[in-house]
Amino acid sequence: MAEETLVLFKNIRNPKYSKSLGGYKKAGGYQTLKKVFGMKPEEVVQTVKDSGVRGRGGAGFPTGLKWSFMPNDTGKPSYLIANADESEPGTCKDRELMLKDPHLFLEGMLIGCYAVGCHHGYIYIRGEFFPAIKSLNSAVEELYADGLLGPDPLGSGFHLDLTIHSGAGAYICGEESALLDSLEGKRGQPRVKPPFPAVSGFNGCPTSVNNVETLACMPFILGDGGVDAFKSFGPQNNSGTHLVSLSGHVKKPGVYELRMDVNMKDIIYGIGGGIRNGKKLKGVIPGGSSSSVMTADEVDVLYNFDELAKIDTMLGSSAMMVFDEDTDVVQLLHRITRFYAHESCGQCTPCREGTHWSRNIIRDFLNGNGSD
Repeated sequence: MAEETLVLFKNIRNPKYSKSLGGYKKAGGYQTLKKVFGMKPEEVVQTVKDSGVRGRGGAGFPTGLKWSFMPNDTGKPSYLIANADESEPGTCKDRELMLKDPHLFLEGMLIGCYAVGCHHGYIYIRGEFFPAIKSLNSAVEELYADGLLGPDPLGSGFHLDLTIHSGAGAYICGEESALLDSLEGKRGQPRVKPPFPAVSGFNGCPTSVNNVETLACMPFILGDGGVDAFKSFGPQNNSGTHLVSLSGHVKKPGVYELRMDVNMKDIIYGIGGGIRNGKKLKGVIPGGSSSSVMTADEVDVLYNFDELAKIDTMLGSSAMMVFDEDTDVVQLLHRITRFYAHESCGQCTPCREGTHWSRNIIRDFLNGNGSD
């Protein structure tokens, strides 16, 4: 039976753990940052490359490769921005980290800043996450008071500042280039690429935008855990653990940390306790509402990037929504299309017009007015 593999949630699952700076240091926190300051930035990037860690925000792009795209000879400042604008329906994993173990994420962010030569990092957080914002603000204040942020953290001479920026609730700002526009004070809309953020990002400078969970992996990869241990948690090209937001008609919904080689059926019927009220499974949305719906006979598959792609869906943000036999699929689709029609930024015609047409067509079905 599937069970949790605790790497990112090791502290959170410890009932005696304190999320304060003192509590995190007692659990070994910031020792990896100290080690990293003794490495060359390119060595850090290569280690992250070797780990095979892929972005946990949805796209699954290799993080080490992304960092390697950052130039160091432009004469402009470089930026690392944490995408904490967790807005994909069904997804609530990053909030758990920021709320319950903020220093794990922050240590990972400081490591990332050093790796890409960033002296001023930004955390762009969803504006509705009031408790998580409070948690992060307190943690950042602790870092400044302790000297882990500022002109000389751990005697490294690497000046480092962090700023927390609250978003205004737009779903589209979870897309990295729309996030950058919003952070610059503009209306959040995706940019035409190229140029990519590594070339021209925040204020036209080299920028890497990384997910909260992705950054939280860094203390393990570069610390006592190491590359080999991280890679052992999943099959080739799907290394590490990932945080799964399990919701819907299961007996035990929640956020769980699982290996990348766990079967979806084991997650639903093992970790999730099975379908509630003795009902049968009808379908699953595997990676947040942007992913294609899977039928009950398709869930006997490993829950990772590559295996889900083979059946024309995606892991996305690892947000698994489970639906029982009584679910009205048309009503479900109406709720999803209504969300996207509301959240479209209106910049591109297929999305601006298509989301509204999709919603209207599904609404006609609901009202009994569907036709061939």
